Amino acid sequence: MEKIPTKLEGVFVLEPKVFGDHRGYFTETYSERVFSELGLKTRFVQDNESFTAQKGTLRGLHFQKNPMAQTKIVRVLSGAVLDVAVDLRKGSPTYLQWEAVELSAENKRMFYIPRGFAHGFLTLTDNVTFVYKVDNLYAPDCDRSIRFDDPAIGVQWGIGTPILSQKDRNAPLLKDSDCNFIYGG
Repeated sequence: MEKIPTKLEGVFVLEPKVFGDHRGYFTETYSERVFSELGLKTRFVQDNESFTAQKGTLRGLHFQKNPMAQTKIVRVLSGAVLDVAVDLRKGSPTYLQWEAVELSAENKRMFYIPRGFAHGFLTLTDNVTFVYKVDNLYAPDCDRSIRFDDPAIGVQWGIGTPILSQKDRNAPLLKDSDCNFIYGG
């Protein structure tokens, strides 16, 4: 597996080795040993899966505030997405900066997003199956969203009017959020 750094400290694109032949392919998507060798010593406790039927659906920007913040590894099993991580750690050199990467069933890339970041994705195809590992359990009382089009962040999604859930449509701007991430250096 290859770990590719991004402009955001701690955020990485992961490219697994894929072995294919006339029957199909095999890839290892997670190995505690390999991840440890890459310096990613996260203990994951939950796997999640979502399905999105329509191209142009945007989910995010989501996070869990402290003390239930989550590190995530995200990937796509079918279809393709534009996946985005936003640095919400006050005091970070990259505070409010974002990184976007295309994840697809075809490229098999994964995105490693540590605690202190918001996460969202835009479906680039119909019928997207999206999976992610997290290092902290879901905690509804700490679950938060901020607006996907918050002008303080300025994510370039490449779409004017995405399909949104009611939760995402009503999400506050970051300045009105109780986000409590602080950069630790």
